[in-house]
Amino acid sequence: MAGGSTSSGVKAALILTAKRFASSLLTLFLVSVVVFTIAQLLPGDAAQEALGQSATVEQVAALRHEMGLDRPAHERYASWLSGMVSGDPGQSLVANMPVSEVISSRLPNSLLLAALTALVAVPVALSIGIGSAMNRGGRLDRALNISTLSMVAVPEFLVATLAVLIFSVKLRWLPSIALVSDDMSWGEYLRGAAMPIFSLSIVVIAQMARMTRAAVIDQMDRPYVEMAVLKGVHPVRVVLRHIMPNAVAPIVNAMALSLSYLLGGAIIVETIFNYPGLASLMVNAVTSRDMPLLQACAMIFCAAYLILMLIADVTAILANPRLRAQ
Repeated sequence: MAGGSTSSGVKAALILTAKRFASSLLTLFLVSVVVFTIAQLLPGDAAQEALGQSATVEQVAALRHEMGLDRPAHERYASWLSGMVSGDPGQSLVANMPVSEVISSRLPNSLLLAALTALVAVPVALSIGIGSAMNRGGRLDRALNISTLSMVAVPEFLVATLAVLIFSVKLRWLPSIALVSDDMSWGEYLRGAAMPIFSLSIVVIAQMARMTRAAVIDQMDRPYVEMAVLKGVHPVRVVLRHIMPNAVAPIVNAMALSLSYLLGGAIIVETIFNYPGLASLMVNAVTSRDMPLLQACAMIFCAAYLILMLIADVTAILANPRLRAQ
């Protein structure tokens, strides 16, 4: 009987996961349409940007034909989408090299920045959220709530600017520009990337801490927690052994949202500190009207977001039997 229940639970989880995956693929297709359409609506094109304002109409038209920019929009979209599906996002119109090669030189930097920021932000945010929930209504809770709310309200560019003013201009501890390269040692890299990591961590910690606090408090009001408290179980044990397993789904969702922000929302931070990542590459692609590169970067960010959300959904399904029952 128990085996049959387990089998049906696994089957339900697989079905729900398959539905989430199909929904993600449909969303990614719709995003591709939106990304391509918006990219085409940008004024100017790569041919005009490459030749400058002094170029004649004939020169621009000849270069547009050479780049394939004069083809109908639906043909260019079909060609680009088929290339993305097959793993060939096309040729960069500015760098005159495959988009995959341009991206491969920047993507590891963004992934490393995201990983180091998560390594710093996740433990701090979980500690703040759990500590605030355990002291709900107390002085510590109020102080942490005010701090995290203030951090959420401050935009990324202001955090980055203040970090430059304090740590670079005033204290002269860290460089104001993220000077990183492949031949750096770990110590040199951490010093060069410290400012972007700090700026991203501030926002991520605030968001994740508040969502963690809400998830833990939601479980603290449940009858099983009251029963554990009445039995004299230590508060820390109540949180770690009873509350956290049941609060894992919203916490994982908070972590997934934060990590997706690190991949796609770091555009401002990477631009301010001139960090050689994928976000700053996309900004350069917008400036130069390099549409294949711009579209590929946007799709990578969207795909990363959907993958993280899918992981969060699967984790929630596995951790919560009620979702499988639905």
